[in-house]
Amino acid sequence: MEVTETSLPDVVVLCAPKYADERGFFSETYSRRTFAKSGVLIDFVQDNHSHSAKTGTIRGLHFQIPPFAQDKLVRVVRGAILDVIVDLRHGSPTFGKHESLVLSATDWKQLFVPAGFAHGLCTLEDDTEVIYKVSNYYSAAHDKGVRWDDPAIGIDWPVLPHNAIVSPKDKALPLFAALGHYFNYEGEVNRRKALSA
Repeated sequence: MEVTETSLPDVVVLCAPKYADERGFFSETYSRRTFAKSGVLIDFVQDNHSHSAKTGTIRGLHFQIPPFAQDKLVRVVRGAILDVIVDLRHGSPTFGKHESLVLSATDWKQLFVPAGFAHGLCTLEDDTEVIYKVSNYYSAAHDKGVRWDDPAIGIDWPVLPHNAIVSPKDKALPLFAALGHYFNYEGEVNRRKALSA
């Protein structure tokens, strides 16, 4: 398993090997043991699968608050997305900062998003499908979000605002400055060091 750090503490990109031949390919996309060795020791309890018909579809920025906060493992099985995460952890050196990266069915990368981050995406191709594992069940009462186009966050989305396909629910999400105090930063966790100690 190839692991790449990001600029946001505890957020990593993982890439599972693909074994291809004349029939197609095989890939072990998730193994708790393998992921633990790579620094991600999480019990995932639910898989979600989204399909977006059109390029320029934006989903997010979403998160759940405690006690239903979710870690997420995101991958694309068809098409491509610009995946975006925003640090919501008060006291973090990257509080309010975001990072974006392209995930696609071609590159086969997965993004691990810890609890305490908002997550969103924009499709880069028609008929894009995203699968993500989560560490807690969906709870409507704990479902929150922040506006995708908040200028205070300053995400450089690959679609003009008037062309973006956004749900009415996501359009009505609050700005970052209006969010409650849901998460605290507890210091950077080097999962690989902790697990190998």
